[in-house]
Amino acid sequence: MRIRFTKMQGAGNDFVVLDETRGRLGLSAAQYRFLADRHFGVGADQILSVRPPPAELAGQGVDFEYVIHNADGGEVEHCGNGARCFVRYVREKGLTGKDVVKVKVVGGVLELRENADGRVTVDMGAPVFEPARIPFDPTGLSAVGRGNWQVWSLDFEQKEADPSLNPPREASVFVAALSMGNPHAVQVVDDVDAAPVLTQGALIERHPAFPRRVNAGFMQIVDRTRIRLRVFERGAGETLACGTGACAAVVAGIRLGLLDERVDVETRGGRLTIEWAGVDGDLTAPVLMTGPATTVFEGDIDIPEPN
Repeated sequence: MRIRFTKMQGAGNDFVVLDETRGRLGLSAAQYRFLADRHFGVGADQILSVRPPPAELAGQGVDFEYVIHNADGGEVEHCGNGARCFVRYVREKGLTGKDVVKVKVVGGVLELRENADGRVTVDMGAPVFEPARIPFDPTGLSAVGRGNWQVWSLDFEQKEADPSLNPPREASVFVAALSMGNPHAVQVVDDVDAAPVLTQGALIERHPAFPRRVNAGFMQIVDRTRIRLRVFERGAGETLACGTGACAAVVAGIRLGLLDERVDVETRGGRLTIEWAGVDGDLTAPVLMTGPATTVFEGDIDIPEPN
């Protein structure tokens, strides 16, 4: 099967975007994995599909459906950097002339806006804190109160670089658990460059407290308006930037009393600006994320037929 694609990136978080507005491609999980493969496919952190809105929402001002698959082929609920690329794509392709676009995702409807400076603002909706909705099972875990919230102790066995010389050891970290349409576990670290993102992130991702796995965020507080962030994303590993991860980190920092309501997030791929009015106690306030979205190239590729 030969398909047309567009390669895009938002703060270094890269995507393959597929136009399914005129019909579904019907790709399998293996075909999504092939597209994401950086050696044999196009290469991407995630695959974004642009589809017409579901019939029941078409008359309610919803313009498109936004479907996301991770590099491992699994469908996920949300991607903030991808949402910015989504609105840039539909405008560049002439699929809409609107400055503000509404799209259906797994968890609801997002509002996306392209600004005059070329950056894109996404209304990410309100964060979710109820454990069952994250989903997060704190049974057997210890909580410690911080600020107006709490962090949870996660225990796991951390393997050393050379197990023959250094056997695995028990490790414990404190994380804030929340959802931004997908689950996040955020911890505060002294130095994000020295944080064990690759090893510890993989262990946190699959911790049994998170039945649908989790994105692991490592946040360094620079001051009350600026943080540095690395995220180990479920199904993708560490990425250059994670939009929902940036939102989750800022929301967690605000609730823990560490951050103000507008924060610049420095990722390895660029800067994102996150705003949340929950600093005043309104936990239902939406999170606003602003950042870049860029088209890299377009092309056609033959993908293997499913077995």
